Amino acid sequence: MGQTALVLRRLISLLCSRRACNIRWRDRETPGAKKMFALIATPALLMPRKCRARKRLAVFAQNFPSFLPSEVENIKDPFARKLASRIERLPVSFSERCIMSSCVKPLVQSKTSPMVLLHGFDSSCLEWRYTFPLLEEAGMETWAVDILGWGFSDLERLPSCDVASKRNHLYQFWRSHIRRPIILVGPSLGAAVAIDFAVNHPEAVEKLVFIDASVYAEGTGDLAKLPRALAYAGVYLLKSVPLRLYVNFLAFNGISLSTSIDWMNVGRLHCLYPWWEDATVNFMISGGYNVNAQIEKVKKRTLIIWGEDDQIISNKLAVRLHSELPNAIIRQIPECGHIPHVEKPDSVAKLIIEFVREACYEDAQTIPR
Repeated sequence: MGQTALVLRRLISLLCSRRACNIRWRDRETPGAKKMFALIATPALLMPRKCRARKRLAVFAQNFPSFLPSEVENIKDPFARKLASRIERLPVSFSERCIMSSCVKPLVQSKTSPMVLLHGFDSSCLEWRYTFPLLEEAGMETWAVDILGWGFSDLERLPSCDVASKRNHLYQFWRSHIRRPIILVGPSLGAAVAIDFAVNHPEAVEKLVFIDASVYAEGTGDLAKLPRALAYAGVYLLKSVPLRLYVNFLAFNGISLSTSIDWMNVGRLHCLYPWWEDATVNFMISGGYNVNAQIEKVKKRTLIIWGEDDQIISNKLAVRLHSELPNAIIRQIPECGHIPHVEKPDSVAKLIIEFVREACYEDAQTIPR
């Protein structure tokens, strides 16, 4: 039982990217449990002001892709429902097979570089339900792409889901469907995915955006050495409702219980596929991402966004990352936790749009007259 508890803690660390955080578990366990119950009495919804007003609208019937788990119908958030209705599967040639890979395609093409939005550990493109439409409204050509092993791709014939496979899959997706240098956006562990991709395929990346980046974790640590039976037991707990609610408690401040439950349903929707456990165990025992040595090799212009109240990854690491990247700027969002693109989508979209347009202005200045 003691070993199972250790596995569970390490899995929560992965889900929250808490390896980089200096907060000790014993400092949070008892108070955390008390605060979790206090959520029931919290009246304020932690949603963007624009989203709060629309939350009162009735949930209309939506035509969801047939490949999504049927539980998508239980989601109440209209923004998540709308983005879910746009998810597609596109063919990607990968390891001598074709994987129908999930994404949200752009509605328009723009003259600027396409933007590709990744997601965090064990998540999906639905992470971008609030920020994606804001970027589109600003005229950005925006893709939201699910990382191999997570999200809503068809993995019935399960490929390897280690770091090299995730990188190769993203590259093949880019080569098949985008074929232009991209602005690659990585939140949390997605920042490690973006660093690994940019270093290995610099021709595919024009610029980078990191959001509360989890890039100093040393992979999955001791989980890589677990017996498979224990690994599967831990992964089974990873998708449990209590654990997912606890992660919401860590990631957000002032979130109501009803909103937390709905966001939990959004966040674990992809876990309901029969191949999800196999894919997650495969990634876990492969060792995961360790990009410490790659950070200094990133030469692309980079925007670092950080929530000032991030309780999962210290903003001191934002300063460290800024100092180690040779061509980066940093912007912090006040009164914001670990997932700014959910908590403060207006601020995130504004920073990204300014970053893209600033780059366009600088490029324009270099054109000979």
